[in-house]
Amino acid sequence: MKRCIGLVSLSILAITLSACSVTPKQYNPHESVGPQVHKTITGIDAGAGIMASTQKALTGYGLKQQDWQLQTSSTAAMCSQLEKSIRYKQPIVVTAWQPHWMFKKYPIKFLKDPKGIYGKSEQIDTVARKGFQKDNPGAYKFFQQFKWNPDLMGDVMYANFKGADPQKTAKQFIKQHPKEVAQWTAGVPDGNGKQVRMTYVTWDDAIASTNVTAQILRDKGYKVTMTAMEAQPEWSSIARGSADVTTAAWMPVTSGPLYAKFKDQVEVVGTNCPGARVGLAVPKYMKNVNSIEDLKK
Repeated sequence: MKRCIGLVSLSILAITLSACSVTPKQYNPHESVGPQVHKTITGIDAGAGIMASTQKALTGYGLKQQDWQLQTSSTAAMCSQLEKSIRYKQPIVVTAWQPHWMFKKYPIKFLKDPKGIYGKSEQIDTVARKGFQKDNPGAYKFFQQFKWNPDLMGDVMYANFKGADPQKTAKQFIKQHPKEVAQWTAGVPDGNGKQVRMTYVTWDDAIASTNVTAQILRDKGYKVTMTAMEAQPEWSSIARGSADVTTAAWMPVTSGPLYAKFKDQVEVVGTNCPGARVGLAVPKYMKNVNSIEDLKK
């Protein structure tokens, strides 16, 4: 009996080792992309603006007619799948946006969007409640002057991704970039405990910009609170005056519908990060896939 059990155990072990030794199928440039990725685009949260744009892209590029689908997951799950695919040089198509640390960590590229469904480019704006400038002119002046770029933001996001505490990352960034901080705070008076209520969605770029700006204002003597929300409540809180400002409004596409809904109750303070972009991306080793149109070939 013991011998039988031993033989069964050895058989199970052999099957397990055999399964573990199977190498995932790599991308084949000589085959159609669709079947290799199961005609699936790996996306993020269902409520994200990029997901709505991708649904439009599926229709606009004739992919929906070929049974392509958009898989809902989360940013973390999407990046995990992207990392796994790249490790084994497998094909994958993901929703992507920049600035984001994924472009620093992974060898990926945006697909061209000749129909312009995702828009030519995006920018990240600072949006405040009506009356914020009158109530807190010093903080408002700071947000008017706060302007950085995808590279600076990407450095902060990547440090956070690697496990650093966002507040510690912000302090380190401020220490390493005195010139930029001096420009942003030029003419900004001390806060003397004046309150600034910031709100943000838990996107990596929003976590980065919110923590950096909050820390700079704290160093100037302002009392800053940060509240994380979903996108809809975030905009609603600013519109009704229970929050003052956000530095994470992607315009004109991603946050465009929410701005259209609340535009009479909020105001755009200015653009804090130009050169943002959203769309679809693939690993660079998928060399013959350079446009969304290539997905249906």
